[in-house]
Amino acid sequence: MATVESPAQAAPLPGLAHTLVMTGKLGQQAAEDLYKKAQQSNKNFIAELTGSGAVSAFDLAHTISAAFAAPLIDAAAIDPNRLPQDLIDRKLIVKYRILPLSKRGNRLIIATADPTDNEAAEKVKFATQMGVEWVIAEYDKLSHLIETATRGTGDGMDGISADDFEFGEDAASPNEAEEDAEQDDSEDTPIVRFLQKMLVDAVSMRASDLHFEPYEFMYRVRFRIDGELREIASPPPGIKEKLASRIKVISRLDISEKRVPQDGRMKLKLGPDRVIDFRVSTLPTLFGEKIVIRILDPSSAKLGIDALGYEPIEKERLMTAIERPYGMILVTGPTGSGKTVSLYTCLNLLNKPGVNISTAEDPAEINLPGINQVNMNDKAGLTFAVALRAFLRQDPDIIMVGEIRDLETADIAIKAAQTGHLVLSTLHTNDAPTTLTRMRNMGIAPFNIASSVILITAQRLARRLCPKCKEPTDIPNEALLEAGFTEKDLDGSWTPYRPVGCDACNNGYKGRVGIYQVMPISEEMQRIILADGSALEISDQARSEGVRSLRESGLHKVKIGVTSLEEVLAVTNE
Repeated sequence: MATVESPAQAAPLPGLAHTLVMTGKLGQQAAEDLYKKAQQSNKNFIAELTGSGAVSAFDLAHTISAAFAAPLIDAAAIDPNRLPQDLIDRKLIVKYRILPLSKRGNRLIIATADPTDNEAAEKVKFATQMGVEWVIAEYDKLSHLIETATRGTGDGMDGISADDFEFGEDAASPNEAEEDAEQDDSEDTPIVRFLQKMLVDAVSMRASDLHFEPYEFMYRVRFRIDGELREIASPPPGIKEKLASRIKVISRLDISEKRVPQDGRMKLKLGPDRVIDFRVSTLPTLFGEKIVIRILDPSSAKLGIDALGYEPIEKERLMTAIERPYGMILVTGPTGSGKTVSLYTCLNLLNKPGVNISTAEDPAEINLPGINQVNMNDKAGLTFAVALRAFLRQDPDIIMVGEIRDLETADIAIKAAQTGHLVLSTLHTNDAPTTLTRMRNMGIAPFNIASSVILITAQRLARRLCPKCKEPTDIPNEALLEAGFTEKDLDGSWTPYRPVGCDACNNGYKGRVGIYQVMPISEEMQRIILADGSALEISDQARSEGVRSLRESGLHKVKIGVTSLEEVLAVTNE
């Protein structure tokens, strides 16, 4: 008589995955699939588990604590400044995601999210010659605590070596001169340590860009934080040549060429589960090469729609559009307004095993596994139009075009949208209604615009008020009315806030939030487009259909205390 195979009789799973199956938190097949996916992506199993949403970090920690009868702690309540120092090497802490809390006799009390990690226990025992006593912590809180506790200040860069840098896959191979320079520069410890410190500090301070700027009698480093440039360091001017060479070597650029701009990429490992990409751009100036490094954090594409600042009605309109089987969705706004993150967030939502997604970008900023990303190369003849034509022969479901720059690219994208494909792209215009007239001015026929475009979202990024130090402020009603509020808005049910400034923020602001104008193309708008109507007519129709302008969307953020009136007026200068 055949017997039904129980989880215990199924193919054995290692450590934590097996425990979750035994406790009923995961099915055998789900556990095997997640473990296999983690191995294929060279990712920590718990990171894959919690990132996929199969089990929350909270449920996981409580399940493990009960299964192993181990104490459960709240890592968020631990002061990193009071943790013992030098009990375990920093590299072991970061690699195995463990954190020593105290020492009791000949035993170490160590926080972990995975007490089944025998390798970590053996490494610690060998390195310290002490026993290990596990306490359980939630993975996300523990990871944050580890990053905080191991983040050095000043010259504390011992945990990061030159080996932590990786070349981008799209970079060209260096010549022999570059290899020699790499060997020489790697021995120039002050330069290496300074660059590494700047990169790590920029990531920890949530900067979007680093600027290395040489002048005749000075050299400065600035970070762009929450949209504003801040001077961080003023190293000696004599550092500029060696620092430029070091950056160019690890970015696979030609160190002998200082007369023309160059572009490259590099990566930096920050722990086993986090890799940050950097896009490097050099520019010859009067007194040396100015270098700007853009930080491309893949985790920003996985924040989700809610984290970007969409209001419920705007989110609903966008989600409805991206669930359509075909049509064109356009994201518009100036450089630095967050268009790329919005597009990648949509792609991340659409990225499923049964969907073929291809992107043409210049360059690809964020790597998303499961999506076919193509870098443009004008010198080799690989333009947006060429890539789009190739995509249409690759059985696509969804196509993303980094930017529609010319009529040829626009025509192919529109034909793709009309023939059963969902197309996402960007344009540089001020708001959603003017995007349609911009397309008309490019030479696109009104019929093609009306039959393909299904939604346009315009956006800006405004700085968020720091929740710790923001305080109410009195603004005269006349100023509020002039800014765009209505008499109905001034009912006394809300209070505007102003920035103050504290140790936890940047002059009263911390982070940024999106301001959006999400405009679905209705049948009435299609009629206006077919009649070659103006942007003003489209704007009036959008307003009658309940679409907020960018200024109105920003004023709503002021009403709910997310940002200040001054910030909204600055970013929505209408």
